[in-house]
Amino acid sequence: FMQAYARLARLPQPVLAPCDLRPLVQRVIALEKRLAVEVLAGPDLTLPCDAAQIEQVLINLVKNAVEATLEQRANGRPDAAVRLSWRKFSAAVEILVEDDGPGIAHATNLFVPFFTTKAEGSGIGLVLCRQIAENHGGALSLSNRENTSGCLATLRLPA
Repeated sequence: FMQAYARLARLPQPVLAPCDLRPLVQRVIALEKRLAVEVLAGPDLTLPCDAAQIEQVLINLVKNAVEATLEQRANGRPDAAVRLSWRKFSAAVEILVEDDGPGIAHATNLFVPFFTTKAEGSGIGLVLCRQIAENHGGALSLSNRENTSGCLATLRLPA
C-alpha cells in the first residue's frame, strides 16, 4: 500500500518533446504477449508529450483491455478482441483502446485511489493514468461500449 501511494504521490511533471505516435503504439502492443492487439491506424502524428509517461498510460490501458477480453474468451467468446486506434481533431488527438470484455461493473469507483476489483490489483493504475493525462493538459475517460459488451478507454491529448 505504501509503495503504491508513494508512486502515485511522486509522479513527475511531464517533459514534453515531439513524439511520433505510430512507433509509440507499436512499442506498446509489442509488449503484450497474451493476445494480439489489433491496430486500426490513424493518421501519422507527432505529439508534444512525455513519451515514457504516455507509453505507460497505454501499457496500462491495453493490459486492462486484454485481461477483460481474455475473461470473455474463457467464458465462451473466442472472437473477443482488443483494438487500438487514434484520430485527430483540430486541437486534440484521441487514442482509443476498445475491448470486447464484460464492460465496467463499478464505473463510479474507476478513479478512486486503491479501489480494485482484481485479486492482484493495487488500485492505482487508472488513477495514475488519469493523472498523467491531466498533467499533459488532456483527459482520460472509460465507458461501457454502446449496444455491445466491452469498454472504451479514450485518452485525449492536446495536438
